[in-house]
Amino acid sequence: MSEAVERVQSDSPWEEAFGCARAVAAGDRVLVSGTMPFTGTVLHGEGDPYEQARSAFGNALAALKRFGLGPEAVVRTRMYLTHARDVDEVGRAHKEIFDAVRPAATLVVVSGFLDSRVLVEVELEAYRGATST
Repeated sequence: MSEAVERVQSDSPWEEAFGCARAVAAGDRVLVSGTMPFTGTVLHGEGDPYEQARSAFGNALAALKRFGLGPEAVVRTRMYLTHARDVDEVGRAHKEIFDAVRPAATLVVVSGFLDSRVLVEVELEAYRGATST
């Protein structure tokens, strides 16, 4: 018998416009879509890559929380930056959140995002099998 796929939405206008979910759980995997440092249409940390990373990770972790998961369940992170100069600040934010967890991580410099004020976008993958009761 196959398990149901669960989806959660957020306040992101992109989810409705593109027909996607903030996060999808399938079996023991939970995948969090690319997440930017917005609450609705309000950008957090404009011009500050550290604050944008903290906000984006916070948004992504809020989606995981809706599945009863926290940072300890994260097994992979992906960080997309518009400037290589921001690697240290984004890395500092990542370390503060995930140092005890040590997920596999990827960091990529991209040419830009849909909103030119965005410096950072993140994705998370989590495993809920070990933490399910």
